[in-house]
This record gives sequence, C-alpha cells and structure tokens, in this order.
Amino acid sequence: MRILCTNDDGIHAEGLASLERIARALSDDVWVVAPEVEQSGASRALTLSFPLRVRKLEERRFSVTGTPTDCVELAVQDLISDAKPDLVLSGVNRGQNLAEDVTFSGTVAGALQGMALGIPSIALSQAMRIFHDNEQPFYATAEAHGPGIIKRLIEEGWSAGEVVMNINFPDAAPEEVTAVEVTRQGFRDFKHMHAERRTDLRGRDYYWMGFRGQLSNPAAGTDLRAVYDGKISVTPLHIDLTHGETLHRLKGALGGVPPKL
Repeated sequence: MRILCTNDDGIHAEGLASLERIARALSDDVWVVAPEVEQSGASRALTLSFPLRVRKLEERRFSVTGTPTDCVELAVQDLISDAKPDLVLSGVNRGQNLAEDVTFSGTVAGALQGMALGIPSIALSQAMRIFHDNEQPFYATAEAHGPGIIKRLIEEGWSAGEVVMNINFPDAAPEEVTAVEVTRQGFRDFKHMHAERRTDLRGRDYYWMGFRGQLSNPAAGTDLRAVYDGKISVTPLHIDLTHGETLHRLKGALGGVPPKL
C-alpha cells in the first residue's frame, strides 16, 4: 500500500513525524509532501498568484511553498513516481479539528484534495486543552491508536470520492482513552474565534486572530462530545454543503422540482 503523508503545520512539524510513524506501521511505501511553512487555517486554498517551489529533502520526501491542497495535487500529479497513492493521511495536527472548525482546517483540506482525486483519505488531529507553545500534545496517543483505527477503516471501506474520515484523538495519554466513537459533526453553542486588537510601537492598530479556550456543551453523538469525554472521534465528512430542508422550501416558493430525498 502506497501512502502519501501531508499536513498543514509544515514539513518540520512534530505531528508530521508522528504521522510518518503511523504510516510506516501500515506500509513501507511512504511518501511525504508537506508545506515548507505552517499553513494552519488555509482550508482548501490553492496557490494561483505565484509559482510553487518544491524542494526534495530526501528520497520520497518533499517540501512545497504552498498549501496542503497544493501539496496533495503536486504529489499525485508529478512528484510521486509510477502510481498514485492508495491512501492519503493528513496530520497529525497540533490541536483538534472539530465542529465548524473543519471548514477552515488545512489538515482536513489535505484529505479533501485526496478525496477529490479519488483516493481514500483520512485527516488526523491530536486535541489540546490549552494552545500554547510550551504545551506538548499527546502524539503518543495518535501513534498508539491510529494504525489500528486506520486498518479497520480500510477493511470496512467508504466512498473515497465523496467522503473523508476525520479522526480526532482526545487530550489524554494512550491508556486513558475510553473508547472509539463514530460521530457526527457538532457545532459549538458560542463563538470561540475572536480577534484581539493591539497597538504597535507607531501607534497603529493591528489584530491577532485566536480562539477562546472555553468548552461548549455539545450534544451526545457529536465529535466535540466524544473528545470531551476522552474518546477517539471518527467522523465521516463530505463536501456537499447543501441544506436539504431549505432547498425544498425554496423550491416550492421560487420554482423548480424538489429533488427526491
């Protein structure tokens, strides 16, 4: 099995090294194509306004001056020889990718580009309670449980051209994980993103984007609740953002034949 590893934290990220160890527990045919610098929050951005530069760091290992989407596209189109990957793994992200955050996650975007190319793809993230440079994520948890979960997912199979798997490991040591739960995407009951206004030495305002370290009160069965409860969350995601109920209501009001559900 040929595995492509990518991420959004950059080629030198500790989480990418963790992902490589997970991949090598599954196969000896592992390729790494990742951004040269951190691309967190890049979502599915493509680099269209300037050239992409690729550096070959060693055999089967490349850095790209672009986004996770750029990396997967270049890897499959040109950098990987002979045959395209059988599996794309994106991560292990430093911090969780849950609920509404998946829409701007570069980690999830790397998997989505694999999906767009018809390759089974999985995003992996290691949750953290506190986002601080001095905090060390429990990457050992992802490494201990990741290979077994990935193997099981491959055995069960899924629609590779329509769905990606989003795995989030809880902020806990490997032996403290309570269960694996297949979940749905949740939504927080408050706005946790905010911009802090600051003033530079010339008296001009600037802003620093960040997140409030506050827990929400999610419903049972959601990715948020599972991770809060010390479980590994496995969420099948797809890119169809159409809201069915509103679609049907507007079809009746504005015209058109409502599609069959």
